[in-house]
Amino acid sequence: MASLKALKIRIGSVKSTQKITKAMKMVAAAKLRRAQEAAEAGRPYAQRLEAVVASLAGKVRVSESSPRLLAGTGKDQVHLLVVATSDKGLAGAFNTNIARLARKHARDLVAAGKTVKIYTIGRKGRGVLNREFRANMVHGIEPGDLGKLSFADARGYADDIIARFEAGEYDVATLFYSNFKSVLTQEPTAQQIVPVSIPEAAAAAETGVSAATEYEPEEEELLADLLPRNVAIQLYRAIRENAASEQGSKMTAMDNATRNAGDLIKRLSIQYNRARQAAITTELVEIISGAEAL
Repeated sequence: MASLKALKIRIGSVKSTQKITKAMKMVAAAKLRRAQEAAEAGRPYAQRLEAVVASLAGKVRVSESSPRLLAGTGKDQVHLLVVATSDKGLAGAFNTNIARLARKHARDLVAAGKTVKIYTIGRKGRGVLNREFRANMVHGIEPGDLGKLSFADARGYADDIIARFEAGEYDVATLFYSNFKSVLTQEPTAQQIVPVSIPEAAAAAETGVSAATEYEPEEEELLADLLPRNVAIQLYRAIRENAASEQGSKMTAMDNATRNAGDLIKRLSIQYNRARQAAITTELVEIISGAEAL
């Protein structure tokens, strides 16, 4: 059995940890409110732009003169997985769930004979995927605090991804991120961003933009400008969703850690009281035995 001093030190250590986790929960709750508002404010624009691009893509006959972000390369041999996570841990399964979905997708592609390249935005995702796909890593970004990233940052990431597509480094790009549902629910999501997926786009167009809409100038000219913007917007949306998901997951994880610390303190306190009572009883027995021996 541990000594009284060791138990007292451990109880004090757990209490200190409990104070930290409780403070981190409060900080996450404050950040979550702002991150959730930003994510919800950005969704309508991202969805509307996706619907407009869908409507345009549904009207254009794909040919050699079509924008490459629409027509693609004509192949799907090389896949770029853009895995967006965070740089920080202590957020429950937030980063792990995104990386797990990307890893499963990568394994399926490799099993199908495809070439996989991985582009990470966030240190935690890179750390998880690096164990199995070290040779497949092509680029890694450490964005810092997701809540502080601006559209300019997302546009920079998008420009780099598009430049790699134009250079022929890959045929299809898929974005992985966590879609924020609630504090308790964050859904790992995979979304093809390069080239635009016409079947999915057409379905979105039916609910978002009327088929009778006429555009000026021509659809292909509009697409040449909107497709790169759409990639940037979808990346920015993913970052906003990740920021809210990270704080929601962190808030839940720190709440669980605080509760677990409280349970551990109770168990250690019972153990400490029992050991203390046993020590007192032993001392009394020794005193009584000594007195009777006189």
